[in-house]
Amino acid sequence: MNGVLLRPWVYEDIFSIAELEKSCFPDPWNFRMLADAFFGENTLTVAAEEAGRLVGYAFAQAAEEEADVANVAVAEGSRRRGVASSLLAALEAGLRERGVRTLFLEVRVSNAAAMALYLRHGYVGVYARKRYYGNGEDALVMRKKL
Repeated sequence: MNGVLLRPWVYEDIFSIAELEKSCFPDPWNFRMLADAFFGENTLTVAAEEAGRLVGYAFAQAAEEEADVANVAVAEGSRRRGVASSLLAALEAGLRERGVRTLFLEVRVSNAAAMALYLRHGYVGVYARKRYYGNGEDALVMRKKL
């Protein structure tokens, strides 16, 4: 991960994040949804920047001692370099500082790479949400105790 800087999002990042969303997910959050999340007082954000370019991001929404990891995404050319792992670790550290004790997330059952990442970070599968995604695909709900 040499040369990659982790930092909180700034408003100007949302344009790049929205574009990255489109390239990473079949049902991306749109600009408005991302902006609303950015301004939410319970949202924690992390951006990965390399050479002045956004190459990844993550964010979560907290509610007291629990939080939902909304998204973790890395640009195609920056994958397999530890960026997603670093984003997730930074997000978890920030949430722990806010008093969060339990994290949840949903992951597509077909996304083996994401599941492997979450398993490496100590998440465990809890149950499936049938037809959770717009295309009818199931989601695996995962949990981690901090």
